[in-house]
Amino acid sequence: MGFFDKLKNGLGKTKQTINEKINDVFANFRKVDEELLEELEEALIMSDIGIETSTKIINELRVRIKKENIQDEENVKKALKEEMVKLLDIAEPKLQLETTPSVILVVGVNGVGKTTSIGKIANNLRKSGKKVIIAAADTFRAAAVEQIEIWANRANCELVKKPEGSDPASVVFDAIQVAKEQNADVLICDTAGRLHNKKNLMDELGKINKVINKELPEASKEVLLVLDGTTGQNAIMQVKAFKETTDITGIVLTKLDGTAKGGVVVGIVAENNIPVKYIGIGEQIDDMEVFNSNDFIDAII
Repeated sequence: MGFFDKLKNGLGKTKQTINEKINDVFANFRKVDEELLEELEEALIMSDIGIETSTKIINELRVRIKKENIQDEENVKKALKEEMVKLLDIAEPKLQLETTPSVILVVGVNGVGKTTSIGKIANNLRKSGKKVIIAAADTFRAAAVEQIEIWANRANCELVKKPEGSDPASVVFDAIQVAKEQNADVLICDTAGRLHNKKNLMDELGKINKVINKELPEASKEVLLVLDGTTGQNAIMQVKAFKETTDITGIVLTKLDGTAKGGVVVGIVAENNIPVKYIGIGEQIDDMEVFNSNDFIDAII
């Protein structure tokens, strides 16, 4: 099964939710008017896309309907999908890894699938011909190092680790030296999902960033926030919280298979102006791909 088929299967519940609501609107279709647009807006809001984003989509759709004189159901649907793709297409989804080494800092709360995402991204990059080193810098959570070691082995990548409770910034420092010595293409750094409070989290991320900027001042750097698709609107709150602590360059979406809340992706991107870089569907190491907005919208509508 190709990734698009997996995506369609994985997003089946989301598709059912959104299509049901949109089809209900069109079931009584008589003409393209303000009433139709209001009902479509309500359908989008009820599909976890969010009020702000749903309003934005319908406002754009209203302009297009008038400008292009759209009169029929099929063309309204087509224009609706195109407006949603436009919102998701805010930046190049491919990782910007121009230097050797480049750095990927991975952040996110505990339980979102951060460790598995790192393994899958490392595997994806290694298969594209890059040498990848992983830094086990989540030293606070019990068993975090063992878990990432399992995924590093699966991805066939070297892991740099220290005992539980070690200073995370020192793990990153050691990993940078290994990456330099081995002329690695990419260094992926895991980070703690949650410390006692936001200040602790900010301090730790600040220290890690300081080490990276000092040791690799010219390196390309991506900061990827991992989000669990099943959490719906709560994921938007997580983006806002992490944006306060670090400059996020991209989002990694996990656990979209089995959720009816996949529509939240559109709201996350539109409200925060941060692109989705990777999307994960399934448990296997190959079940992660670079995000494609056309494929995503085709899979949910």
